[in-house]
Amino acid sequence: MKRQEWKEKAAEMSGVPKDVAMGLPILTITGTNDLCVENYRGMTEYTDQIIRLQSKSGQIKITGKKLEVIYYTNDEMKIHGHIRTIEYQL
Repeated sequence: MKRQEWKEKAAEMSGVPKDVAMGLPILTITGTNDLCVENYRGMTEYTDQIIRLQSKSGQIKITGKKLEVIYYTNDEMKIHGHIRTIEYQL
């Protein structure tokens, strides 16, 4: 059994949410203008049209117009602008 599969099984059996047990990113989008990202590791690209974040499971690419980071902490970030796409790149 792979380590990833083992972590998933352990999370299921213990009742701990997968995002906590495996460090998965949580994305909450409100309409087409606001995005909250939790459990990210860092930002690798930032323009007003592209924001690329690194997570434990891969990269998250957000594209749009007039994108800006409203606030960020070690594990949460809020992005505002006209969001067109959100891509996961493993």
